[in-house]
Amino acid sequence: MNIDLANTTTRKIQDALSAARHRMGGPATGKVLTLVIYTDEAAQYDAVRASTEAAREHPCRIIAVIARHANGEPRLDAEVRVGETGPGETVILRLYGQLIEHSDSVVLPLLVPDTPVVTWWPGVAPRKPADEPLGALAQRRVTDAKGSTDPIDTLTRLAGAYVPGDTDFAWTRITPWRSLLAAILDQPREDITGAIVEAEPQNPSAALLASWLSVRLAIPCAVTESHGPGITAVRLTTTNGGDVAITRPDGRVATLSRPDQPDRQVALHRRPTSELLAEELRRLDPDEVYREAVLRCAKGLDEPAEAAAPATAPAAAKAPRGAGRGKKS
Repeated sequence: MNIDLANTTTRKIQDALSAARHRMGGPATGKVLTLVIYTDEAAQYDAVRASTEAAREHPCRIIAVIARHANGEPRLDAEVRVGETGPGETVILRLYGQLIEHSDSVVLPLLVPDTPVVTWWPGVAPRKPADEPLGALAQRRVTDAKGSTDPIDTLTRLAGAYVPGDTDFAWTRITPWRSLLAAILDQPREDITGAIVEAEPQNPSAALLASWLSVRLAIPCAVTESHGPGITAVRLTTTNGGDVAITRPDGRVATLSRPDQPDRQVALHRRPTSELLAEELRRLDPDEVYREAVLRCAKGLDEPAEAAAPATAPAAAKAPRGAGRGKKS
């Protein structure tokens, strides 16, 4: 069911949601969270579609906030969708005039009561997500550094503005890489003395992966450029001179090479936005491992590494959250 409301109020939107649920025979509750999306008109279709797919795993109310003409008369237009393409509810809000500056006041009455709130910026990340009106409503704030013109600079800025609950899709994309590396490091091996991450230029996921390795193993780790797509290889240098390498030139299947062992093929595909979002919605508490990695990235990989834990195999192989967790790495 699709209901269009022009020049409306939050009360009328709530009434439309209740009426739509009643007509569809859907439950009044059953949603586990509210997902707030701050986007523009050009990106809203893809963002809402990805959110709807993620809602199949995490039933939620999706509220997309689109800022339109800041200089016009204050006005609120809304589109309510219930039971159209997913199990949850979708409300698309278009804000005009001074109402844009008070987006939190518009969204607050529409939040699902007594459930967590996640705010996602699919495009350019704000300077400090927690200080944004919609960010202040949320327990978790999700950005995507790759959506900016200078992703590495954006990561540095987000590190300086970090507040518990912040995360970035550049980090989410490397979960399969971290899971595979953790499994390798948890096995008997020679000591690792250095690492190289190869990726397309200005790839923020590569910078975070190198930072994570540097912190966990207390080793120098460099990022070198390749033709992509995304991250194409991780090479670990050991004390006996035999390198451990994971190479993924096609963005789908990786080859794991270890000294004195046959090469092994490993599935390591680049995941769509819906899978990235679904992963982030699985955990709503602060991600301390991300904090360590992004702060290390902001410090610079050429600085001396300081281990966050003893550089033994179990510490180095600390399991990343969302093992099996994906714009793409």
